[in-house]
Amino acid sequence: MSPPQTEANRGEIACRIISTAKKMGIKTVAVYSVADAQSRHVKLADEAVFIGPSAAAQSYLDTDKILDAIRSTGAEAVHPGYGFLSENAAFVSKLEEENIVFIGPSAKAITGMGDKLESKRLALAAGVNTIPGFDGVVKDGEHCVEISREIGYPVMIKASAGGGGKGMRIARNDNDAREGFKLSTEEAAASFGDARMLVEKFIDSPRHIEIQVLGDKHGHAVHLNERECSIQRRNQKVVEEAPSLFLDEVTRKAMGAQAIDLCQKLGYFSAGTVEFLVDNNHNFYFLEMNTRLQVEHPITECITGVDLVQQMIRIAKGHPLKFSQKDVKINGWAIESRVYAEDPYKNFGLPSIGRLYKYLEPGRITGVRCDSGVEEGSEITFHYDPMICKLVCYGRNREEAINRSVEALDYFVIRGVTHNIPLLRDILTEKHFTNGDVSTNYLSQVYPEGFHGHQLNEDEKSKLLAIASALYATNELRNRSFLNGPRLQIHEKMWHKWDIVISLNGRDYPIHIGQVNDSFEIKLNKEVFKIYKKDINLARPLIETKINNEQIVMQSVLRNPNGEYKITYQGTTYHLNVISKQAADLLHLMPQKPKIDVSKIIKTPMPGLVKSVSCKVGDIIAEGQELCTIEAMKMQNAMVALASGTVKAVQIKEGDTVSDDDVLIELE
Repeated sequence: MSPPQTEANRGEIACRIISTAKKMGIKTVAVYSVADAQSRHVKLADEAVFIGPSAAAQSYLDTDKILDAIRSTGAEAVHPGYGFLSENAAFVSKLEEENIVFIGPSAKAITGMGDKLESKRLALAAGVNTIPGFDGVVKDGEHCVEISREIGYPVMIKASAGGGGKGMRIARNDNDAREGFKLSTEEAAASFGDARMLVEKFIDSPRHIEIQVLGDKHGHAVHLNERECSIQRRNQKVVEEAPSLFLDEVTRKAMGAQAIDLCQKLGYFSAGTVEFLVDNNHNFYFLEMNTRLQVEHPITECITGVDLVQQMIRIAKGHPLKFSQKDVKINGWAIESRVYAEDPYKNFGLPSIGRLYKYLEPGRITGVRCDSGVEEGSEITFHYDPMICKLVCYGRNREEAINRSVEALDYFVIRGVTHNIPLLRDILTEKHFTNGDVSTNYLSQVYPEGFHGHQLNEDEKSKLLAIASALYATNELRNRSFLNGPRLQIHEKMWHKWDIVISLNGRDYPIHIGQVNDSFEIKLNKEVFKIYKKDINLARPLIETKINNEQIVMQSVLRNPNGEYKITYQGTTYHLNVISKQAADLLHLMPQKPKIDVSKIIKTPMPGLVKSVSCKVGDIIAEGQELCTIEAMKMQNAMVALASGTVKAVQIKEGDTVSDDDVLIELE
């Protein structure tokens, strides 16, 4: 085998790179922090080197530690993945000084494209369409306001050295500009070690379409068509697809030609992505160039048949590209759904942490690829990006790719953390998405009041109630059996039928359940549903059965002692309270739990690190005033007062670690 290559990264992208390296006969070395000691990428690599504490700044961003790992293992090359040091020119220069191959572009190209100000100048010089903006570094908040007024609101404030949606804010007025500059600066410093900001005109409701490029060290460059990445939350992509339904062949060729012109102007080699904003008239503007492998690269691999990691390794070795532009085709359609440990009901996805005590990927479905860095037992921490898996589904056309994505999400079992599958599945079945009517404002336009889960129609509701009834009956039968025999001498006929009441979304549904041979017959209103007993197994997370000749897939969590069932259907988890009719008749006698005024309590919506506290006991607070800032997965989140009042208690200080729903500040 060849000498080893170091993976200067973690998680799913490290696993992805290790997979291709093994196919090429290349040994791999993983680096890992305290939090990642038992991670999947560590287990997959041929060797692993410990590089320090969990905080990225003291491990994955520490170039000296990465270099020590390279030297100690004799690695000849480094693949940076994405994020961390993948676009750090100083790191690449150090590798070049020690004759270690960087599996990526030159330090010069990274410097040129990594700085958004310089990249815009280079793009203009290469004849690439650009967005109007300020050609310089923003000094402070007031300078940001001044520049924003000159350009004209709305504007985009973003980190000059940034990427991945971090260090970016949209400002529509002076207050937005001041706050956006402050928060984006803090995020940029934490994520990239570079707090410089720039401001440019914000193009409202554009599409985010990017061109994948490959260049070798012999002056050849090709593009591998486009990816549509318009569905985003907080400037981070949620669902991507390739190709784009919006682009015609003329626009595709024009965008591809400009991307190649930019590569050749830079003398660019390796994989890279030129990102554009595209308006409704097919006008496109250069946004930035990512000089690394993109998170969403698998969908390009699906429709072109090109292994991008393999190409990066070949190019780094000095080999020329084996194909030209005319060889690049579009075969089929691919969709990537980013499965995150996030709560989609909180601002479309605030981070969640915890251990994956149950994790089953939908591997048995045709055309499905799961790129993940976790396994059952893995822990999601607040130190890193909360991605669980990139679910990639391929089909002969867009409709087939969508249908496979929906089916795969229904079979994806994740327990131990809150995840965003409810939102992903709802997007994939929503009419604007299925019609291809999307923009970067998609989420706010389709869900103006936030995401509240799939809204069941009457037929879907009946099927959910029928499954809950079958679960109840199965559980009752199990509770009255022992080693396949009765625990007590009970008259058998008493356990052939049940009258129950199910509460769902504040409404009660009286239901009768009977046993007929090998099935349950469930009567709800005037409908009768037949469910085979063999399809209801309380030990399995998935329920696969037929109701009225329709195949149904649900996920169940057995009830708690109060009779509450959690059943996931159409991606959304529903809480159903299932009790006997006798218990329901007596329920009105139970005392009601008093409601708490939550407007005077500031709780953290996600786990994270307290970066700042801007109030103290006795301060008079106005509604909407910022009280503290929480950092989670390198994103800065301002906690504001929901009502005016006086600060009664401050339970935190700068540097504290907080968990989901912790009380931070109390008002009176």
